[in-house]
Amino acid sequence: MRIATWNLHEAVGVDGRCLPARIARVLAELDADVVALQEFSPRRGTIDELAALFERATGATLVVMPTFLKRGRLFGNALLCRLPIVSVEAHDIAIERREPRNAVDARVEWDGEPLRVLATHLGLRRAERIGQVERLGALLERDDASTVLLGDFNEWRLHGCLASLEGRLRRVPAPPTFPAPYPVARLDRVYVSPQLRVSHVHAHRTRSASIASDHLPLVATIERA
Repeated sequence: MRIATWNLHEAVGVDGRCLPARIARVLAELDADVVALQEFSPRRGTIDELAALFERATGATLVVMPTFLKRGRLFGNALLCRLPIVSVEAHDIAIERREPRNAVDARVEWDGEPLRVLATHLGLRRAERIGQVERLGALLERDDASTVLLGDFNEWRLHGCLASLEGRLRRVPAPPTFPAPYPVARLDRVYVSPQLRVSHVHAHRTRSASIASDHLPLVATIERA
């Protein structure tokens, strides 16, 4: 199964243009079964119009889990999924007096077996991320289902405040994804539980992807161990 994570930057590319159709084209290029999206927001049109655009491009269902209103528009996380969605909820992981943040917690059916997908976007400050990682750890302890955790973790160091996650999940070595034109930082990450293995991971670096957002999409292929 192919999974991906991508910070959309509200569909504003490095050229300063807001082009949701360009985002949709890149999503179609990914051909992923599950895509975690961060900074999802309808700067042009409505949520329904943006959802229809992305769903047509991917053949997937879009679930929007906003964290707050930004200039009157919903802003936050979303999940594109081609697999049957059994359940989905959002967990508040915001730290007091910092920007609202959540974690999308979806249960999907993969070849007749359950898979848990956790997707998130952590804060900009280290102290904030430490608290958010603790909350993610508590979520991981709730059950031992096969799990993937993915998103924009805003951590510039290889381990940093994310080290504690590696006691529960395996970090997937991944290439830099930020900034998109000349990526140097591994802000976007994928983690998997021991029941899963990753056979391939790459930054999707096509001409369109390199300008559509300030992040490149990170793509991984997972298998059951």
